[in-house]
Amino acid sequence: MADNERKLIKKCAKGDLDAFEDLISKYEKKAYNIALKILKNPEDAMDISQEAFIKVYKSIKKFKFQSSFSTWLYRIVTNTCMDFLRKNKLQVYSLDNPIKTDDGEIEREVKDNSNSTEEMYEKKMTKELVHQSIDKLDEIHRVAIILRDIEGFSYQEISEILGCTMGTVKSRISRARSSLKEIILEEMEQNDISIV
Repeated sequence: MADNERKLIKKCAKGDLDAFEDLISKYEKKAYNIALKILKNPEDAMDISQEAFIKVYKSIKKFKFQSSFSTWLYRIVTNTCMDFLRKNKLQVYSLDNPIKTDDGEIEREVKDNSNSTEEMYEKKMTKELVHQSIDKLDEIHRVAIILRDIEGFSYQEISEILGCTMGTVKSRISRARSSLKEIILEEMEQNDISIV
């Protein structure tokens, strides 16, 4: 940890708001991206990342410098997202299914800005299939695979973020990848899709 960051943390612990803003400025975007990938909604991700920063500010006096500040912060962001999901039991909707309202059904329409080549279409469909399949994983496995395969955190960092052993992290990621493979193969079979 850089001396400058250590000084900022100590100032924050004494209630210095300017120091806190300086401290979190380099982590805001990554924290938001983690929340967005877990919650799948920009407004919720913004709200939850801000809520996590408030928690960080309120509890920064408890930070013991035993892990990196970023790992500690991302753990709070991840836990705040998981709490939000548990409280709200968010549902993921397929783009193929209409949204049911009191006034009837609304068809989802998504503008396609990609090139019209077959290769671009196949890549897009594969990416959508993977993301939709990730959404079908249970919460524990979805978060683990997002942190590892999408955000690129090391096993050690994920262990610190989730507050579990590295063996548990590796096990969750292995199970998540195995489940993800099964989900993708099942989707491909059901929809008669083949990846060349």
